[in-house]
Order: sequence, then C-alpha cells, then structure tokens
Amino acid sequence: MKARKIVDEMDSYVPGRSQDEIAEEFNLNKDEIIKLGSNENPWGPSPKAMQAIRDEIKSINRYPESQLKELVGEIADYSGVDDNQVIIGGDGADEIIDILAKTFINEGDEFIVPLPSYMYYEYLLQQYGAHPVYARWDLDRNELDVDSIFDAVTDKTKMMFLCTPNNPTGTLIEKDVLREIASKNPEVLIVVDEAYFEYSEVTNKDLINEFDNIFIIRTMSKVLGLAGMRIGYGLACPEIIEYMHRIKPVFSLTRLSFVAALNTFQDKEYIKDSIEKGIESRQYLYDELSKIDSLNVFPSKSNFMLIGVKDTGFTASELALELMKKGIIVRDCTSFKGLGEYWIRISICTLEEDEKFIEIIKEVLN
Repeated sequence: MKARKIVDEMDSYVPGRSQDEIAEEFNLNKDEIIKLGSNENPWGPSPKAMQAIRDEIKSINRYPESQLKELVGEIADYSGVDDNQVIIGGDGADEIIDILAKTFINEGDEFIVPLPSYMYYEYLLQQYGAHPVYARWDLDRNELDVDSIFDAVTDKTKMMFLCTPNNPTGTLIEKDVLREIASKNPEVLIVVDEAYFEYSEVTNKDLINEFDNIFIIRTMSKVLGLAGMRIGYGLACPEIIEYMHRIKPVFSLTRLSFVAALNTFQDKEYIKDSIEKGIESRQYLYDELSKIDSLNVFPSKSNFMLIGVKDTGFTASELALELMKKGIIVRDCTSFKGLGEYWIRISICTLEEDEKFIEIIKEVLN
C-alpha cells in the first residue's frame, strides 16, 4: 500500500526521550530521573482534578460530553472572553492546530514560521499540502525579526505562527508588533501560540476583539498540570470558532479529561500556586546557570530556557548524553530548525530537583 506523496516525503517529528528509555539504557532508577526536557509542570495536577477523575472512573463506559458548555464557560471566564470565542481540543493544543489546518488550509497554501520555534506547526500543516516559509528569530537580540516576517509574506500565505513566549527561546513578542502584523496582513490568519502565557503574566487575548484574523492557542499541559490528559483550547472571533466546530471531532475529550479540566479551572489556588512556583524555579535556574561562564543562558518568560553550550567543549548531543548517564533529561535542540548543534533547552523542576541538576551539570562541565 503506497502512502500519500506528502506522507512519503515527510520527516518524523523528533520528541524528547522518555524516562523509561533512559532508565533502561543507562541502568537507572526511573523514579530518580529528573525531567528537564518536556516543559511540564513538575508539581503534579490539581488535587480537585485527581478526585474528580477518581469519581468519574465508574462512568467511562458512557460517551463523554459533546457540547462541553460548562467547560467552555470556565475557559471563557478564565480567559476573559465570551463563550462563543472558545474552542476546546482533546489532543492538547496540537488538535487545535490540526483543526485550523483542516478548516482553512488548501493544498499549495503557504504558512510562515520564524525559526527557531515549535516545529510541530510545520509537521501538522504539511500533512494538508501546505508549504512552510521561514522567517527568523534574531538570536543575538533574542527577539523576533519583524522584517523577516513581512519579507516572507506572499499571495499564497494563509497562516503564520507566532509563539509568545517563543519555544525554545523564551522570548515574548510585543503586542504592538502583533497588531502591526495583523493589520498589514488582513487575509492571513495570525496564530498566536500562548501555551506558556501564564508564566509570562502577559496575554494578547484582547486582540481577538480588535482583529478577526488573530487566533490564540493555549494548553492545559503547562501551568494547569494536565499534560497527560491532552487538553488545549483556542480563542478567536465567533466566525472562526463556528467554522472550526464544523470540522472538530465530536468526542475528542474523554470523560476523564473533561472533569479534570473543569475542576482544574475551578481550583484557583492551585493555579496561583503553580504559577508562583514555576517563576521561582525559573529564576533560580537562570541565576545559578548564569554563574557558569561556559554557558550562554537566555533569559526567559516561560517555564524553560535556551542555553548555548558551544564554549563547554561539548555539542548539545554530547552534553545531553553525559547528563542522561547521570539521570538528567534535557532537550537536545539539534533537531530544531534555526539552531545548530550547540543548544539545549531545560525546563523548570522542583527546587530540590533544580539543585540536583545544578550540582550535576557543574560536575559534568568540570
């Protein structure tokens, strides 16, 4: 059986390595491995979400909710938007991107991604016959190269993806920059990825009332602690949301993910605590790593930071391997387009885990 031409030509997405793989390869205790590679919430989910899951298990023989009205209302309240400006996806933010592609992309369309950024945009849209056009992040200035965005636009441009804070650089895009891009490209859907917005304490959600070509992506996988439940959501003008609901799978949220999400949004103290701990961990890691002369540590507004390792004598792959041998998982960014072989990304952990990581990376570099 021959696959579609685009599938035959595509490269596979390269995820980070799992704890199970590393424990087996290096004969480590899985429970002692410290994960700094996947940008997760290390403090676990909301206790209210866990209790709701336990209470709901008896009902998993029944189909889940299809309309999601109660959860839509919670998300709208959390985001400060109207209910008809919300769409929810059941495979994290990735499903929202996939629905965007199914709804708006025609074969031969172009989309813009500034490099380096989250590469899953490209992976998903290429499946529908769209072609990536690359703009750039200025790594020297640690900011979006706005001119490269305008230079990349053609009459075939259908979408552009602007991640803020950007993954993997941790960089914010100024709201006035987003306004300028949206206003000058009214026929292009400007997809603003706010997966990490809580850590930056900055949001652009008000722009969906100013522009009908801005779409905001968010996830419950980070601050909200539900990466394993795979829940994402999008914010946009009602017309875009209505089009997307025509395409969206009816039962994409499970009964367990639905109650977990609902109870997490209702647990305001958990969310506040999660943000505060994340920012504290990020600051500790930045302060301690910045003391190591051979590392080029980028300041971040997210729950991760990008680190240049060229002066360490290791490539990113070599350093990641040495750290893995000692039970530390970091993200080797060699596979990120727009970065070379000398960049790693680390994410926040508990302060105890942070301290262990600092101790081990100093040991490896010395």
